[in-house]
Amino acid sequence: MSILNRLLLILVLFVLTPKLYAQEEEEFSSALDSARAKEDNKKDSVVFTAKYVRYTNLATMKRLTKTYQIDTSHVNFQYYNKQNLPWNPSINLGSYGLATRDLLFNPSKKIGFQLGYHALERYILHPDSVEYFRARARFSELYAVGFFFDDQVFRARLAQNINPNLNIGAEYHASNTDGYYKNQQYSDRKGAVFAWYESPSKRYNLLSNFTFNTVDATENGSVLNDTLFRDTSSNNSPTSYLVRLNGQQANRPFNKWKDIGLFLRQSYYMGRIDTVNKGMPDAEIHPTNVIAHNSSIRQQKYIFFKNEGDLNNAFPARNFVRVDDTTKITTISNDFSYSFYLRGKSMKNEAKVELGFQNDLIWYADSTMSELYQNSMVKGAIGYKFSDKVDVNFTANQIVVGRNFGDFLYEAYADIHLNDAIGALRVGAYSQNSSPEMIYETANLTYHSWKDLNLNKIKTQNLNFAYGNKKIGFHGKLEYFLINNYTYFKESADPETGEVIPREITPTQAGNLNLLKLTVGQNFKFRKMHLDNLVVYQKSDAMDVLATPELYTFHSLYYADILYKVMDFRLGMDVRFNTPFNTPSYAINAGQFYNNQKGLEFSTYPIVDFWLTANIDRVNLFLSYNFANQHVSPRGYYTVRRYPMNPAFLRFGVSWKFYD
Repeated sequence: MSILNRLLLILVLFVLTPKLYAQEEEEFSSALDSARAKEDNKKDSVVFTAKYVRYTNLATMKRLTKTYQIDTSHVNFQYYNKQNLPWNPSINLGSYGLATRDLLFNPSKKIGFQLGYHALERYILHPDSVEYFRARARFSELYAVGFFFDDQVFRARLAQNINPNLNIGAEYHASNTDGYYKNQQYSDRKGAVFAWYESPSKRYNLLSNFTFNTVDATENGSVLNDTLFRDTSSNNSPTSYLVRLNGQQANRPFNKWKDIGLFLRQSYYMGRIDTVNKGMPDAEIHPTNVIAHNSSIRQQKYIFFKNEGDLNNAFPARNFVRVDDTTKITTISNDFSYSFYLRGKSMKNEAKVELGFQNDLIWYADSTMSELYQNSMVKGAIGYKFSDKVDVNFTANQIVVGRNFGDFLYEAYADIHLNDAIGALRVGAYSQNSSPEMIYETANLTYHSWKDLNLNKIKTQNLNFAYGNKKIGFHGKLEYFLINNYTYFKESADPETGEVIPREITPTQAGNLNLLKLTVGQNFKFRKMHLDNLVVYQKSDAMDVLATPELYTFHSLYYADILYKVMDFRLGMDVRFNTPFNTPSYAINAGQFYNNQKGLEFSTYPIVDFWLTANIDRVNLFLSYNFANQHVSPRGYYTVRRYPMNPAFLRFGVSWKFYD
């Protein structure tokens, strides 16, 4: 028998055999099919939604075990650029990712050793900002902006529970921008790997993450044409204008930050634990006794490089061609804490006491010196919560040993929320004594050098009052600051002649200065039309020193609706404006903004953006056209001396969440 005939015989047997046993098996098969159908239907009945994907963060886990549902809305999705956040606006060098400073006065409340580099900080992924997930199904997210536009921003995130007690995940960010003027390229590569383990008893928690950042900003030293927008006879594209630094490829001038960190937190709940919404996705674990240990190691590098002569006066008058400044700081931190909570079983009232000790070891190194510093800090907090109506808290942090001995931060506040109709208010105050950042006291850079200036500590007193009422769409905050020894950079002057030394900067401390800051937000709604408003008024007896505008306003008018019961969308326009102020200059190799002696103020104009955001199932998208009024007036504007802002541009972005 040939092979073909054998195959045909086998095929016939396979076809006929089921028929021979069909009658005997009919009843059994019917029962089996019915059982399979029931099982299949059972599986199909489990539909995972966003409520099954929840996350927490370090700040929350320091108080209790609580998770939040992931945000699937498209609200504010169009604000992808951290330089242009309406609630936290900035001045910057014009292109995405380049050096940035807050437009409004936002003092730091940190104490202890601070290096003082902030120009690219908005783009750093910090260990404290990592989110930890709890997901019944695998959760992933893809986010992209740009595609064929100048700004190309990508983010991917993945999290999955290995078992009910352990979730691991990772996120990765990548950006590439060409800028509009020469030598404005920017790129970053950053990400995190994280894990959250909770014991079956709900008493032990382990949070861990590894973060890495490489942020690379090309420097062009600004354009040479100081009358860029007054020259009406010129219609040149931005790339045609000459800039002060022209190095390319291996000689490209840049500021680069490298930041890697490893963080680990262990906590254990002793004694009674109280559970809210037990067995539900939003369950909360409230401990009565907590011991915790945080440990971390972090290394930061700040690099400036150029390899060309200074033919166009971008730097102070020095005859340097190649510059390769590197400042490095490595910090090992250990933080021990004990917390005690006293509450009744009804959980209406709660008293708390927290005690802690933190030790930091800091290795500082630059081109000429290497030093080891340490700080030891004691921390404490007491508080009492009357039901959900009143919450009173007092915290104290004091450095008792080390380089920054005497630094402290004492803060008190009371939250009062009687009901939704009346709204909620917070009354607070803090007193801070902080050492000037390292860059103000010691710098060993090619173009800037000073050492051991022994500046005085910065003393800040603050009173604040905030009120919010969601029902009427209002929120407001009034703040008063009294600051002694406010520390900043200013352009140097010859001590003998008093003449300005161009591009030389000097660390400077001001005397007592006062600042009153009023922030008011009011949102209006008429059917499907919305008008959101934010107004910030700042008044000081040293506005030129603070280099901040007296008035900032933001207004967003949009139409919100659901199209064909499928697409939730908003279509609107934003208008932002600030009054003229003493616009800072930028010291390229030091990465610092400084006050120029001329006290230049640029004209300011309303800036208008048009945008569309939408949500379709698990997909969010936006389309925006920024600085649209350039086609009418003005032709352009500045926020930092000599650095023109971007012209009108179109952007598109999309994100897609997966959780099944």
